[in-house]
Amino acid sequence: MLHPDGLARFVDPLPIPEIAPVRGLRVDPERTDRKLPFHRITMREAWTSVHRDLPPTRFWGYDGKMPGPTIEVRGGGPILIEWANELPTRHLLPIDYTLHGAGRDSPEVRTVVHVHGARVPPEADGYPDDWFTPGKSATNRYPNRQEAATLWYHDHTMGIERLNVYAGLFGTFIVRDETEDALHLPSGAFEVPLVIFDRQFSRDGRLYYPTSGVAETPWVSEAYGDAILVNGKIAPYMEVEARTYRFRLVNASNARFYYLALSNELPFHQIGSDQGLFHRPLTVKDITLAPAERADVIVDFGSSAGQDVILRSQSMQLMQFRVKSRPANVGPAELPMALRPLQRIRPSASVRTRKLTLNTYEDPKTHMMMMLLNGTYWRQPVTENPVLGSTEVWEFLNLTEDTHPIHLHLVRFQVLNRQRFDVDEYLMSGKLILIGSPVEPLDNEHGWKDTVRADSGLITRIIVPFEGYPGRYVWHCHVLEHAANEMMRPFDVLPRTVHSA
Repeated sequence: MLHPDGLARFVDPLPIPEIAPVRGLRVDPERTDRKLPFHRITMREAWTSVHRDLPPTRFWGYDGKMPGPTIEVRGGGPILIEWANELPTRHLLPIDYTLHGAGRDSPEVRTVVHVHGARVPPEADGYPDDWFTPGKSATNRYPNRQEAATLWYHDHTMGIERLNVYAGLFGTFIVRDETEDALHLPSGAFEVPLVIFDRQFSRDGRLYYPTSGVAETPWVSEAYGDAILVNGKIAPYMEVEARTYRFRLVNASNARFYYLALSNELPFHQIGSDQGLFHRPLTVKDITLAPAERADVIVDFGSSAGQDVILRSQSMQLMQFRVKSRPANVGPAELPMALRPLQRIRPSASVRTRKLTLNTYEDPKTHMMMMLLNGTYWRQPVTENPVLGSTEVWEFLNLTEDTHPIHLHLVRFQVLNRQRFDVDEYLMSGKLILIGSPVEPLDNEHGWKDTVRADSGLITRIIVPFEGYPGRYVWHCHVLEHAANEMMRPFDVLPRTVHSA
């Protein structure tokens, strides 16, 4: 296996994902009197150099890139995307056929695309069972009726999402709007997505996915890599001017959390999270990103002219910024004091509170570990049926020893608080004994979210307005190995005339 500590650091320039080109106009399926921008994005195999001193690595990528191209849209401006599967018919990585949805009766290679954080009708959401095979494609209409935000897109295929994403099927999806435009934030060459993910490689550059060592059941509970990539390169560098930059941080790892900080005591000015802009900027020294979480930050290199600044996660050096000696020919960097109006939702707005457990079990027959949401398997009847237009509080009772990043499709939500409880008593008797007072969310969790960290031994409470569309969606842990082993459940958003169950 490759030990990345033996590789030279900061020898490859940071790649910048290209913007997905519009490939013409197509008739809007909802309004035949108008045409919409049309994209065609192919999933195909490609060979990519992840480091100067390694041979090219075989990946799967959107348009053959890893990450895929950045898709840019305007809020309220619908588009059409044809997702075309041009992958081989044999999988790049080892499949565990015992996992739900990954049986030998299913094609080995299949894909479906989920735009993470998008408010879309269910047919465009990337439902895990709506996969298609090589030689096929699916065209989705994305309404983009939402505020400016950093979203991302990735594979979501039942049973093999963890493998398809690890193979390289992900990219950024950016929504812009007039409110954001009016802020005059850094743009063009000074606005850069930083997609961070970890992988394992062999010494000849081959991609390696860890397994249990048991051929029949290769699933592992988390897949970690000791090589950290940013935009597809191991420890790259970026030459920057001594001025402000906007970075859109995306954690695209299967399981790894990042604890991001800059050297030289340089702060982040965080302006947004998963679902868009904060009310006002927040100056922080470090940012925690769980899998699938995003952070929108401004970094001012004005005081670091002629210096090298390192982006790190604890002891890991992720990339280097080489700040030019001559100051940029721009005025002093001033962030707007107000970004976007943001009203906190009062708990009294909720029509229902749901208590939902995060569980770990051992299968009595196979002795394999399973992870469930609310003690329920994927194929069991739907138990969460919110009504469109209603607001609910969801309380995640984490009975496990792990932190689980929980993602709800379709919606955005706000974090209310967290509170400790007696896990042992709950496991023995089902009695919920609260310990201490609720703790307010972190400062950078006060914005709109779509993924929340549910810590071990805590109740994590979120308040969710169910806005958008009726239909079937999913909620799941975004540690992809957990989601593959039953930690994913469907939920139904009911029409307004129907009462929830």
